[in-house]
Amino acid sequence: MKNILIIGSGAAGLSLALEVADHAKVTILSKNTLDCCNTIYAQGGISAVLGEDDSLESHVADTIGAGAGLCNKEIVEFTIAQGPERIAWLIEQGMPFTRIKQGNYHLTREGGHSHRRVIHADDATGKAMITTLTTKVKAHPNIQILEYHIIIDLITGTKIGLSTSRCLGAYVLNLNTNKIQALPASFVILATGGAGKAYLYTSNPDIATGDGIAMAWRAGCRVENMEFIQFHPTCLYHPKAKSFLISEAVRGEGGKLLLPDGSPFMQNFDSRGELAPRDIVARAIDHEMKRLGCDYVLLDISYKSEKFIIEHFPNIYHRCKSLGYDMVNQPIPVVPAAHYTCGGVITDKNGHTDVEGLYAIGEVASTGLHGANRMASNSLLECLVFSHTASLDILSKLTTAPKSAKLPSWDESRVTNSDEEVVVSHNWDELRRFMWDYVGIVRTSKRLQRAKSRVDLLQNEIYEYYSNFRVSNDLIELRNLTLVADLIIRSAQQRHESRGLHYTLDYPNKNPVAQNTILIP
Repeated sequence: MKNILIIGSGAAGLSLALEVADHAKVTILSKNTLDCCNTIYAQGGISAVLGEDDSLESHVADTIGAGAGLCNKEIVEFTIAQGPERIAWLIEQGMPFTRIKQGNYHLTREGGHSHRRVIHADDATGKAMITTLTTKVKAHPNIQILEYHIIIDLITGTKIGLSTSRCLGAYVLNLNTNKIQALPASFVILATGGAGKAYLYTSNPDIATGDGIAMAWRAGCRVENMEFIQFHPTCLYHPKAKSFLISEAVRGEGGKLLLPDGSPFMQNFDSRGELAPRDIVARAIDHEMKRLGCDYVLLDISYKSEKFIIEHFPNIYHRCKSLGYDMVNQPIPVVPAAHYTCGGVITDKNGHTDVEGLYAIGEVASTGLHGANRMASNSLLECLVFSHTASLDILSKLTTAPKSAKLPSWDESRVTNSDEEVVVSHNWDELRRFMWDYVGIVRTSKRLQRAKSRVDLLQNEIYEYYSNFRVSNDLIELRNLTLVADLIIRSAQQRHESRGLHYTLDYPNKNPVAQNTILIP
């Protein structure tokens, strides 16, 4: 049987594994435990046209509207048409979506959507999804799971002196033993998620360090639209509530955004108020916080009944209560935080990258679905659709794909153990702070140039460090994250307009023609 290597254990990676495992040997690599991924933090749900009053055309129009002119219409239509079928597949796997009393599935509405079309499992859809898929993956005899393993780099033919540029596998660091091995594969799939940890404040877990984007770039893949980093408008403001997201569905069910004095403000920015797309809401909050010099704004749904709040948002309610906030009786403090990487490695609808044998699916990829701003709950839909199309493409090529090649061992002959680990932690902290200050929700050309100067210095330091010392988990992640930060800055510098998630004071207007920002290695 041919070997398939899947890097990442979120919704995209696990879904693809289940779809190909009957026909090939599959290895899933996770930097932490199998269930440690961005998906598990997804609260809201999955958008798909399931209601009788909804339509594919409406979902397409909403997605393209949120994407501010940069969505690929063909990809949007293709993805949304697949939605009901992929939801049915997930239900077949055992996904426990929330039902209403009549037995139908409950649909909620989120920002940017004109209809209720977000199917969910209470307010912890991602957790239910990962639990469902993990159970199936662990039970499959053809799937090998390697937890606490991190990829150092992809191996292509050209890197090891062969005539082919095909991706042949990867060098992997076992974090339990600190041993490095070469893992060969006939197909390699990047399902590594985004790069939220490039920013000081983020809803993402610590593993979201842009590894797949960085590795693909070093392997020769183009990336696009990296300037479009989505900031989720509402993360809980609390020193102990690291990364805790307050779902968009709270606003979808009537939650109001208020200034610290209790007055509403969203109507001053958009006629849709709290249900405007995320880029508009995040910018509005950022504007008011800077105008007033306050640390947060308030989100209030306390005018709803206790029964309604606890039934609709049980996990959010209990988490807030444990931190001293009672959603039933008071508004809760929220701030924007880096949430989603809308750009990424350029792929087609089958998940192909520019390198033969290498696929990218999920947040790591740029499919054309999200454009300049992702609409709420389209991300899990994208994971399901493109893991499916990539699996079909891989299965169609299994018989003709080359067998796994014998790969050279990792060379550690010229490196030593580091006695300066503090350099890594200092560089990491500096990177996240200047990205937040200079490449955040509102940008200027001067801020971007400051960020570029600093990231250039960091990359030089990290290159020297990487060349002389043995690799570690922190060094690998910092190397990747710094490269991705550089790609974000370079992309932002090239866009001389404000569009979607990229807003610059120097170019506040939108150009008449929308163009993708494409960077070539």
